[in-house]
Amino acid sequence: MSLKKQVLSGVKWTSIQQFGVQGIGFVVSILLARLLEPEEFGLIAMITVFIGIGNSLLNAGLGSSLIRSKELDEEDYSTVFYFNLIISILVFFIVFAAAPYIALFYKQPILISLIRWLSLTFIINAFAIIQQTRLTKIMDFKTQTIVAIPSLIIGGIVGVFMAFQNYGVWSLIAFNLVKTFANTTQLWFYSKWKPLWVFNVKKFKYHFNFGYKLTISSILETIFTNVYVIVIGKFFPITQVGYYERANSLQFYPVGVISAVIGKVTYPLFAQIQDDSAHLKSVYKKILELNIFILAPVLIIAGVLAEPLFRFLFTEKWLPAVPYFQILLITGVLYPIHAFNLNILNVKGRSDLFLKLEIIKKAITIVVIIISIKFGILGLIYGNVFTSLFAFFINTHFSGKFINFSTFEQIKNITPIILLSIVTGLLVMVLYTFTERLLQYDFLNIIINGIIGMIFYVIISYLFKVNSLIEIINIIKKR
Repeated sequence: MSLKKQVLSGVKWTSIQQFGVQGIGFVVSILLARLLEPEEFGLIAMITVFIGIGNSLLNAGLGSSLIRSKELDEEDYSTVFYFNLIISILVFFIVFAAAPYIALFYKQPILISLIRWLSLTFIINAFAIIQQTRLTKIMDFKTQTIVAIPSLIIGGIVGVFMAFQNYGVWSLIAFNLVKTFANTTQLWFYSKWKPLWVFNVKKFKYHFNFGYKLTISSILETIFTNVYVIVIGKFFPITQVGYYERANSLQFYPVGVISAVIGKVTYPLFAQIQDDSAHLKSVYKKILELNIFILAPVLIIAGVLAEPLFRFLFTEKWLPAVPYFQILLITGVLYPIHAFNLNILNVKGRSDLFLKLEIIKKAITIVVIIISIKFGILGLIYGNVFTSLFAFFINTHFSGKFINFSTFEQIKNITPIILLSIVTGLLVMVLYTFTERLLQYDFLNIIINGIIGMIFYVIISYLFKVNSLIEIINIIKKR
């Protein structure tokens, strides 16, 4: 299969996977948010960072090393598999022992049991990482789709059932455990891969030398992605953690879907053309523009219609999360730019630079948090936006050097799309002021104004001959 066909196939199946997974996950989260209280979501959000750190240690960046390496054999995969398994057991016991101290930090005794049960996912995940990595390397996203969607459905059914039975926060724990177990079981069944009884120290050192830098970067990223949850959980009421978590999760749904569809395919794609910088730049430019073209108007329209959106999806008890959601949308637009620029560093083998940049960005984040916490939760969230903007300039500057695609060029490329999206948002805002009273149902307001906004955006993009729209039209015509 040609590279182009691989990419199109990968995009198709990753799209099905992400829209399926995110769609089902979205429905499950809505049901759980309606059945549970903000405090219960806040409890899970508090421990997410510790579970995320454990998962970062578990993978140790060796999966990325396997994907980017051109010459591999079964010893490579088996060696990394056993390393992951050993690390998962160690991490489980470390987190198990640390649970009382985490609970003491937040002054929430229930966290001890929650953390210990949820940390079982480390060991369950360890059995599936290599299967997932192998499928990603050969760009077999069809199998991953077949695995991911049923896993989420099974976990969602269990979680929602327990919420109906008034199990509260334990519904969320059960959802995660069952989903993870179902995912691992299916990957073993479909991948048909089993490890050899071998551990090659030389191969381990090769992959670890590349991967450990990514591991440290991943740990830093996990900590600082959740640092606002940590700070809010420590210094503010637990309900505020729940509101922040719901706002952040909702804004990340479209970001996660679109970025995962394109991003999951781009890393192995970039790896295949890593030695041709001109080709890499051309592909990167198109992918970046396409991502922003799809994502920006969706987020801006969602921000304009945030109040009816939250009221319709989660009920009135979640309305305090609306301003958090609207501010965080700015970070959502920037997220794919961060991800793609960092992918360039990885495929170029510069995990050392990747790590240095992460340390710089996290140091700035600490300073911003110390300053912004004095202004309350909204101050913290605005600080989050500032650090995201700072990260944009850092990431684009350094990765741009490798493919001759400067920060200024990247801004120039996406500015027309951002401006068109803002104009679309203003139109929807004007429409909503007129239809809010005429259309008394939130659902009608969201659908009608959203559809009109997107139609306007597509028409204007067509009239101005926006490259991304032309690319989409050409792909559709060829099919």
